[in-house]
Amino acid sequence: MNNETLLKNLRNVPDFPIKGIQFKDVSTLFKNPECLQIMSDELYELYKDKGITKVVGIESRGFVMGAILAQRLGAGFVMCRKPGKLPADTKKMSYKKEYGEDTIEIHTDAIDENDVVLLHDDLLATGGSMAAAYRLVKEFRPKKTYINFLIELTIEGLNGRAAFEEGTDISTLMRI
Repeated sequence: MNNETLLKNLRNVPDFPIKGIQFKDVSTLFKNPECLQIMSDELYELYKDKGITKVVGIESRGFVMGAILAQRLGAGFVMCRKPGKLPADTKKMSYKKEYGEDTIEIHTDAIDENDVVLLHDDLLATGGSMAAAYRLVKEFRPKKTYINFLIELTIEGLNGRAAFEEGTDISTLMRI
């Protein structure tokens, strides 16, 4: 899709969080009402006929468009968070990062087998956190699961799609 307005308003932050990384800062898209509307409209068009009943936002930038999209689709919104942030019983999934391991959690009553789930986050790079969230959601045995990102990085060596089994339904608004 690579909407020119979105690309023009996306901020690159050099050497963040470490030297050599060009961080894609989506906060500039969120603060711009035109960009927010474009993203909301494009996401809605992608998923309006898929029967989505729950949108799962990945902490924390996935909460912004995930909640907006859930509202537009008439679906519920589920937070996928770091350990200790959700107040009730949770299911958890750990995954490897570049420098260690991390864990994500979802409430045990958040999703059931009658749900059609859309997982949403801001950026696909290596795919680690979303792949863990996807495996976690699959434990609930929903009818169908979709994955969406605002941005997919196509930089050599990242290949985030490789973190998912073949046939996984993944869409992005921008590939850069």
